[in-house]
Amino acid sequence: MAIKIAHESPKSIFKQVQSVTDYDYALVHLFEEDPEYLQQFKEAKEKGREIILDNSIFELEEAFDAEKFAGWVLELNPDWYIVPDALEDAKKTCSQMAAWNIEYKDLPGKKIGVVQGKTYTQIKTCYEYMDKIANVDMIAISFDYSYYIESFPHPNKLVSWAMGRAKLLGDLLRDGTIDTNKKHHLLGCSLPQEFSLYSQYDWIYSLDTSNPVVHGIKGIEYREDGLWSKESQKLFELINHKVEDINPILYNISKFKWFANGRKI
Repeated sequence: MAIKIAHESPKSIFKQVQSVTDYDYALVHLFEEDPEYLQQFKEAKEKGREIILDNSIFELEEAFDAEKFAGWVLELNPDWYIVPDALEDAKKTCSQMAAWNIEYKDLPGKKIGVVQGKTYTQIKTCYEYMDKIANVDMIAISFDYSYYIESFPHPNKLVSWAMGRAKLLGDLLRDGTIDTNKKHHLLGCSLPQEFSLYSQYDWIYSLDTSNPVVHGIKGIEYREDGLWSKESQKLFELINHKVEDINPILYNISKFKWFANGRKI
C-alpha cells in the first residue's frame, strides 16, 4: 500500500501542490491569523479532500491551546486531528491525552496521538499508552527526537534523524510494540531518501513534510540520492511567499514520491 503524502505549501501554489498530493495538512495556528489560509482548507473540505489538522507544536515549540484547538476541530471538521502533545515529554503527552479524552470525547473526526520521549523506554511506554489506553485512531512518530542522535550517531545529524527513526520503527516492531493493525503517520522529514526504507511497512498510512517545497522555493533540486543537507526555513514562515518558478518544487515532489512509493530497498 502506498503511503499517502501531503506537502505544506505557500498559499500562492496551494492548489497546484494539492493537485499532486494525496491529502491536505493544516497548521492550526495559521487559522487565527490568516483567513485566506483557513478558507483554502474549508474549500478543500467541501471538495472532499482528506485533511489532517496539526496542533502546530513544531512551529510554536509548544502545542496549541487545547480548548481553542477543539474549537477549530469543530469548525473545520477534519478527517484527522493531532491531539496536543509535549515535545519529548512522554509523561506530559500522556497526561494531556488523558485530559483530552475526558474533555473532548465527542469531537468529530479521528484522533492522532503523537509518541514522545527522550529514551527508548519512554518512547515505547508512550507508544503503548497511545495504542492500548488512549486507543487513538492513528499513531504519529516525529522525525527529530534527540534520542536518534544517541541511537544512530553520525557526524551529520540529519543522517542520525533519518536513520534513527528507521531504527526506532524497526526496534519497536522487533519488540512487538508496533500495532500493525493500526494506522501510523510520520511527522516531518530530515532527508527525503529516508522514506525509501519503508516499502514493507504497510501500517504506515501517511506522512507530511514541506521539504520538497521549501528546497524547491530556494532553487535546490533533489539529487538522485536525495539530499545530505537541509534548509532550516520553516514553511509557515513562507506562507505568503509568491512563487515565481514552481518547476523545481514539482520536480522535488515527484522525486519525493519516488523515494516514498516508487522504489524498494
